[in-house]
Amino acid sequence: MDNEEDIGGYMITKNAFRYYAFGFHIYSEFELPELSNEDQVEATPEIVIKESDLCKYWNAKVKDNNYFVLEKEMVLFHVPNIAIFLIEKGESIYITPLSANKMDEIRLYLLGTCMGILLMQKRILPLHGSGIAIDGKVYAIVGDCGAGKSTLARAFLKKGYKLISDDIIPVRLNKDGNPIVIPTYPYQKLWLESLQAFEMTTNPYKPIAYREEKFSVPMEHKFETNSLPLAGIFELKKTDGEEIEIKEIRNLERLQILYNHTFRNTFLQPLDLLEWHLITTSKLTDWLTIYQIERPKSRFTAKELVELILNKHKGESDNE
Repeated sequence: MDNEEDIGGYMITKNAFRYYAFGFHIYSEFELPELSNEDQVEATPEIVIKESDLCKYWNAKVKDNNYFVLEKEMVLFHVPNIAIFLIEKGESIYITPLSANKMDEIRLYLLGTCMGILLMQKRILPLHGSGIAIDGKVYAIVGDCGAGKSTLARAFLKKGYKLISDDIIPVRLNKDGNPIVIPTYPYQKLWLESLQAFEMTTNPYKPIAYREEKFSVPMEHKFETNSLPLAGIFELKKTDGEEIEIKEIRNLERLQILYNHTFRNTFLQPLDLLEWHLITTSKLTDWLTIYQIERPKSRFTAKELVELILNKHKGESDNE
């Protein structure tokens, strides 16, 4: 077609948007304002995002009213009235929009579920949480939904530290086996109560699609753009107690925490990635300290937790 060109073996619309995020050169037929623009004009695409008609393919593949079809190197899923998505071989994402004016929702799934799956296909571990850069190292903050991950990350930003990832933390092993965190994109998702706790108004920020009380907050000047070593993980848990408690996690429980906080971990088995995940997380435990923090849900504790984590970081740095 006249409006397409062959770039790196892909037929891509000539006016496609070019971005750099998650450590990859991305060519997209959809505008993704959250991502950083590509500086290297002639860069070969490593991830391609295209519009495609997947309706017949979906109907042929789906069984028993499932929303996901998972095969080795391929994931197909359907979000009613929003889009059908196909992620293949860690290289391409195809999208069929199903309704007009749903681009906000499409981007939410594209930058979340789709990218998490694509990272798995590339054998890059996607942890679910927030990554904070402290003195040239990254600490991952993980926990269940509502545990306070993004709120704690925001408290670190208020202290002058930088965000390296929000929601998905991509971790790869370098040639020496050291875990390295790849920067994602300079936005953070914050609940309304978190904004209020930091005396921030909602006026400058846009609600995240259908989540009226969660907002997308740009982090351009508070975002770490360099890949950095992962030094530790802090798992947050809310409790009915009144005091903050911290303990170091040891032995096999460390592997369980890494599994629990892997993004979309239920996909690992159908994608034939359980062995890869076990090998990767076992190597991670050779390099990381993992802590579990219990925090009272009755009060705002983010500032206290920042000091607690900084003290742990300082203690470990002094012992190196």
